[in-house]
Amino acid sequence: MAIQGRNSQAMVTIKNASVRISRTRQLKVGNFQILPGQHWCVFGGNGAGKTLLARMISGDLLPGLRYVSYGPEFEPASDLINVSFEEQQKLWERDNRHDVSEYMADALDVGTTVDALLTQRAVGSRKETESDLQILRELGIEQIRDSGVRFLSSGQVRKVLLARALLSKQAGRARLLILDEPLEAIDKQSQPQVADLINLWMDQDNSTLALCRSEQNILSGITHMAVMKDLQILRQGPVDEVRNSEEFRQLTQLKMNRRIRIPRSGPLPEKNNSAAPPIQLRGVTALYRDKLVLNNISWKMDRCHNTLIEGPNGCGKSTLLSLIDGENHKAYGQEVYLFGLKRGSGESVWDIKSHFGVVSNEIHTKYIRGRKVLDVVVSGFFDSIGLYDDSGGSQIEIARQWLAQLGIAELTKDSYEEISFGQQKLVLLARAMVKQPDILILDEPCVGLDDHFRSFILRAVDAITQSTSTQIVFVSHTEGEQPDCINQHIRFVPAGTGGYTLVIT
Repeated sequence: MAIQGRNSQAMVTIKNASVRISRTRQLKVGNFQILPGQHWCVFGGNGAGKTLLARMISGDLLPGLRYVSYGPEFEPASDLINVSFEEQQKLWERDNRHDVSEYMADALDVGTTVDALLTQRAVGSRKETESDLQILRELGIEQIRDSGVRFLSSGQVRKVLLARALLSKQAGRARLLILDEPLEAIDKQSQPQVADLINLWMDQDNSTLALCRSEQNILSGITHMAVMKDLQILRQGPVDEVRNSEEFRQLTQLKMNRRIRIPRSGPLPEKNNSAAPPIQLRGVTALYRDKLVLNNISWKMDRCHNTLIEGPNGCGKSTLLSLIDGENHKAYGQEVYLFGLKRGSGESVWDIKSHFGVVSNEIHTKYIRGRKVLDVVVSGFFDSIGLYDDSGGSQIEIARQWLAQLGIAELTKDSYEEISFGQQKLVLLARAMVKQPDILILDEPCVGLDDHFRSFILRAVDAITQSTSTQIVFVSHTEGEQPDCINQHIRFVPAGTGGYTLVIT
């Protein structure tokens, strides 16, 4: 039985919507409503149209505005709260665009702090209650309130956005919370607390629209469900009715059994044939401002290793990766060795980057808007964010082959920012692999992907290690989410003297 709030008038209504998304695609929604007390799950695979539906409801899909109406007491600007990957991207883009570090004495512009972000919407001028503080404690936010949002991990930013949403809850005021896979990028230790906090939101007054790609991530408080495929709603209604429908069954049983063929690469950077370990760190320490993050860590990755890295949000996983892929200057002066050469031995950043392919949240959020998907993939040959060099016919052909093997060849001419978050992840994997690097760094590569694409990515990684000399560094928060090729396991654990150290098995 669906929960109904005291007010039965719809918060949001969409009628007879037909919105052109690209030359060949249209989002079509015949009739969709959200009432107070209804908690919806919009379920579908990558590219099904879930994010576009959420953007239409939020008023961000401009051509769709004429099809959306709001209840007389519902104000989208104040009563609609968004926790999504796209919202995170907007935050990072805004702070990076306004970065004035080069003009500051300490060369560090913190940008928007966690505390400022919370105050923008959640806390406002009212005094924080004990309940508010408890939410911040449970999400691990109290100790990072002075930190800049753009320096946090993806999981930490999601926790901050969720806290801002939960703190906006107000008795007697119906609000709509849009959640794009709320447990994605959250470390497994924190997922139960996050799910419990979201359930506190799901009462008879407020409403929820949760976008979901995986059946196992459907929240327990969901009352209604809509199933989407090919930019249309196939079925909608009470959650039990829809979960027992043929439309839902077909989506959850969809398998991707296509054989993966690794495309031939064109001219590649000269390989380093040294027998030395590709990566070796000895007693390395890293700080963020005055806070110890990595505490005297050591790690050797031999030629035979494919490595899995796990640890809680904010423990320093991304910092570790940036020390080895050329992005972090704090490697200089420390014992960081790549292919037998100590960092700072005269090599350029581009020399280092030539050995690595990277798929990460940082690259995902940095990527310049206005680029076609094919250009994004070809830029991997040049290790650039954007395509600034003339590409040859062979490079374009290899890029097309990778897109085809990842099942997204039809996106070649689409704009990168107009495809779904999960599809962007696949594009970035193609970008990382076009040059067949010595080491492929995959920082949470399955975030934003539906179940069958997750399975496909893991099989693709195994195929890469079997068919090429590329080694893998794989970061994951999800239990059991790793390719079969993994034979070295790194866990981040708290160090007794502060920060985190590594346990390697």
